[in-house]
Amino acid sequence: MKITFLETSDMHGYVYPTNYAGERDLTFGAAKAAMRLKELRSQAEGPVITIENGDFIQGSPLSYYIAQGEHSVSALTKVINLMDYDVQVIGNHEFNYGRDYLQSAITSYQAPVLAANILNEAGEPYFGKAYTIIEKSGIKIAVLGLVTQYIPHWEKPATLEGITFESIVETAKKYVPMLKQQADLVVVSYHGGFERDLSTGEPTEALTGENEGYRLVQEVSGIDALFTGHQHRTIAAMVKGVPVVQPGYRGSQIGEIQLTVEKKAGKVIVTDSYTALHSLEEVTADPQILAAVEPVEAELENWLDQTLGRVEGNMQIVDPMGARLVEHPYIEFINRVQLSASGAQISGTALFNNEGKGFGQTITMRDVITNYIYPNTLAVIKVSGADLRAALEQTANYLAVENGKIVFNPAFIKPKPQYYNYDMYEGINYTIDMKQPAGQRITHLTFQGQPITPEQELEVVTNQYRAIGGGNYAMFDVEKIVREIQVDMTELIADYLKQHPVIKAETNQNFQVIL
Repeated sequence: MKITFLETSDMHGYVYPTNYAGERDLTFGAAKAAMRLKELRSQAEGPVITIENGDFIQGSPLSYYIAQGEHSVSALTKVINLMDYDVQVIGNHEFNYGRDYLQSAITSYQAPVLAANILNEAGEPYFGKAYTIIEKSGIKIAVLGLVTQYIPHWEKPATLEGITFESIVETAKKYVPMLKQQADLVVVSYHGGFERDLSTGEPTEALTGENEGYRLVQEVSGIDALFTGHQHRTIAAMVKGVPVVQPGYRGSQIGEIQLTVEKKAGKVIVTDSYTALHSLEEVTADPQILAAVEPVEAELENWLDQTLGRVEGNMQIVDPMGARLVEHPYIEFINRVQLSASGAQISGTALFNNEGKGFGQTITMRDVITNYIYPNTLAVIKVSGADLRAALEQTANYLAVENGKIVFNPAFIKPKPQYYNYDMYEGINYTIDMKQPAGQRITHLTFQGQPITPEQELEVVTNQYRAIGGGNYAMFDVEKIVREIQVDMTELIADYLKQHPVIKAETNQNFQVIL
């Protein structure tokens, strides 16, 4: 008998197949994923189990609008209910709008929600359940839900008060042997990815515990299939003898693992396995899913088209890499907003990806939200001059030299692009000299015309993710936060434009990257 497992992950609130920047009928979104799932279910030979692997309630203009507006989260989560999953897992971005919002989402879901390694003070699963056992055609299948343990490095401490995150490997070591006694098959749905090359086992990132997929299959025996996410990769492979899938981003792929099983001496044996990814090419959107969110989507489109301000000059981004090497008016503007909102004298921000286009002559909410894509708030940290220099040295590591040209360091593009971890600062003057060795590239660093000394105290405003050390900026942490601005950055940008309806596309070129 064949048992088919179908997985989605990291859909990030995209339902309609649009990026909200003018492109429509793209090959992603829950509406098209729903139609592809229906096709794959109908084509399967035997029983089918569907898994939603997390990061659904945050990430798109639609999910942002629902979270900030008058609609409940069920306006979005009803999409998942209509897609009729057997089981769901929490993702790290599920925490972005706070614990109450997450709890409301979980309450609204119809399928079991799993998170075995997110624990309350009694050591029990804080949200939902650790696992569920599904019986199909006389076969008992245990699904264990796991989530990246790294969430405390990204979220505000108040959001996570009373919650403990355990390593998924240690959690699996406890549960998998127990589940092997209760079920015929044990599969793991893990909102996390792989920290090592799947073929060689060589580390592909700092081994912080954010991703533990490779260690999981290496150290925990008895897993019949592993469903992953978080890294937005497309994976369909065998890793250490375990079939593994990871289905990309925004619902662009459906991950499939098919297990062929037979009963021998009263035991279920896996005799073969198959992995695949199914794209949404030539798939039409499910009209039922579209209709479910159509009223909110119409409100959203009107909201996105409201005019907020006007630009004198050119604030469009045509070369994202160029905007990281030579200060761009859009980056200058974002830093100015952060300085204005915080009262700090130094600000750091990033160009989060290569999709942002900057601002045209007229700025709409659509422009703001498609450029500033994360639900960040701001925090002001008090750091030493040595801390600031260390942070600049780290940001310089995201650059590299290839064939006499400065490029974004390939080590931070694959397996997952980390453009959001390269920061650019305002309020200081500095030079990154790429001729120098790593750790010695900041050759000029001044504040208010004077060299910054190692012991000097400085207040820096940055997004809250970076302020608590996100992106492995160990020189920053929550203990150094002196004040927070509890207003979403998108709203801060809109408020700034209300106060300054005409902005100039200008820069002071306070940093240089040289070779």
